[in-house]
Amino acid sequence: MTSTVPAPSPDQRPPATGLHPLMDALAETIRSSWSDLPELGPLAIEADLEAISGSLDGEQLFIRNELRRCRGLRKLHLETARLGAGLQILHCVFFPDPRYDLPVFGADIVATQAGVSAAIADLSPTREGLPEAIEAGLEVLPRHPYSQPRELPAWGSIFSPHVRFVRPVTAQEEGWFLEEVAGLLGVMGQAVTSTPEQSIDDPATVLRYHGQLSYCRQQKRNDKTRRVLEKAFNPSWADRYIEQLLFDDPDFPA
Repeated sequence: MTSTVPAPSPDQRPPATGLHPLMDALAETIRSSWSDLPELGPLAIEADLEAISGSLDGEQLFIRNELRRCRGLRKLHLETARLGAGLQILHCVFFPDPRYDLPVFGADIVATQAGVSAAIADLSPTREGLPEAIEAGLEVLPRHPYSQPRELPAWGSIFSPHVRFVRPVTAQEEGWFLEEVAGLLGVMGQAVTSTPEQSIDDPATVLRYHGQLSYCRQQKRNDKTRRVLEKAFNPSWADRYIEQLLFDDPDFPA
């Protein structure tokens, strides 16, 4: 029987160990990439959204969220979650400031006791096509021959042609995925450092705003996330978590 709570508790953090090795390695790779970003700083997060615990189908659910910001990126979000001794999730998105011609970086891993069932990473465009420098950087990155590629969901039109969505079934394939995500982070970091700011009322800024808005709205079509949060907590809290933290809309250029 599912046990729901009226609100998640911020008092208990998920254990630092026990995550799948690929998730641990990718989380550290992501955190390491932050150090090279310009004007990196903290981004405020409400206490009850930073470290969360709840219960789902009799198993303890832990969620930890880390937020940063930097010049060119309005939000860098890393989420790690664990349900009991089985399901584990890593979710990461870098949302650009629409004034900068930058894509959205995204990476997700889903793992169980049987191994990694899904791993996806991409630099997703916020306008028609990726910036030329991004495209050139992605073209030279290695693409490995995974044995079990996966099909994108129906709302997957938001991704670039370079998206990688696989089920890595060996340690070698897990290493390939980690290498490829590190490559994406390198291309993204270089672009963040070198991309100039455009005015808030520039037509290109407005176009990128709408592109990012579409990205967020398409991601919200993933009902699996909402159902899990609704069962573990409650529907109103799930809406708040998704709308304000996971895929909050960018501010409209004024």
